[in-house]
Amino acid sequence: MQKNTVLTLTALVTLLTVPAAYAEETQDNRWYLAPTANFINTAGDRGAQDGWGGGLGIGKIINQHFNLELKGFYQGFDKNPGALGNEWQLAGATADAQYFFSRNAFAPYTVIGIGGMNTRVNGTEAPSFVGEAGAGFTYEVHDNLLLRSDVRYRYNNNFDTTFGRSTDEFHDMVVNVGVVIPLGAKPSAVKLTIPTPAVPTPVAAATDCATVDSDADGVNDCVDQCPNTLANSKVDAQGCSVSLELKGVNFKYDSAELTDTALHILDTVALSLINYPQHNAIEVRGHTSSEGSNAHNMKLSQKRSQSVVDYLQIRGVKNHLTAQGYGENQPIADNNTVMGKELNRRVELIWSAN
Repeated sequence: MQKNTVLTLTALVTLLTVPAAYAEETQDNRWYLAPTANFINTAGDRGAQDGWGGGLGIGKIINQHFNLELKGFYQGFDKNPGALGNEWQLAGATADAQYFFSRNAFAPYTVIGIGGMNTRVNGTEAPSFVGEAGAGFTYEVHDNLLLRSDVRYRYNNNFDTTFGRSTDEFHDMVVNVGVVIPLGAKPSAVKLTIPTPAVPTPVAAATDCATVDSDADGVNDCVDQCPNTLANSKVDAQGCSVSLELKGVNFKYDSAELTDTALHILDTVALSLINYPQHNAIEVRGHTSSEGSNAHNMKLSQKRSQSVVDYLQIRGVKNHLTAQGYGENQPIADNNTVMGKELNRRVELIWSAN
């Protein structure tokens, strides 16, 4: 390989030395208000007409998938068509848990809730239990405004108070339409600026190869059987790569989805592996920090290492690649510190024996 080609490859691979100075995507954990209007379908067992109402929720975004919310509501409807005033009056509150499948602009979710309600019918009133389950979606119009709608089944047990009916249990359908107003500025992801690598100064010609180390791997050119070693990889006595930590290759929160920065770095890694003459099999190892259970971390690290293998193969790497997750079992730093946890979340390439 010509010397200028060697220098170009070295300059590209130096991107791997960029410190992992960025965190995974910043989690939105704001509080929010959620006013709603709602329609209630009484399904016939109350012997009443359908009705309308409203409510207000106060909630918090817990993580990428969950919201918790306290919601109060009032609804009213008549027994007979044309009746004056709301003969049925429902006032209550629920504690809701919402599970979001994604946090994209359009975000579908499921919801369950339990709570209590006071029912008043023509002067008779009684406390009761309510349980709700349903599905809906939000649509982000602005960082501080989302449209929201869901449909819920509601079970209502009035503890032996029948309100003139043959049962103390009622089954309703509730349709909610409203908005979500997050409080405060939306956190933004930390962005990594990758500096332009400097092209190394060509090594001056030398008559004695024992004094020259062209690829700066610590093995002189007389002994080096693998010239043009990937920058910052650990090598054996013959100068062939043994392992390399892919600094900066990270994933979205609690996910095997590669970040945009990781994809750019893996593009460089793929180009280097294609041009690198050592075509031994490579094990891609995934490691996590100690948050969560060991079983969860093992599965997550396996999925993350497989994501790297899949992407390198897509980019044309011909080495035999295998994925292996090690979870939290091989820490290189203290998991009790933030810095230690960042160091333990890593991906490594391990070459097979030469």
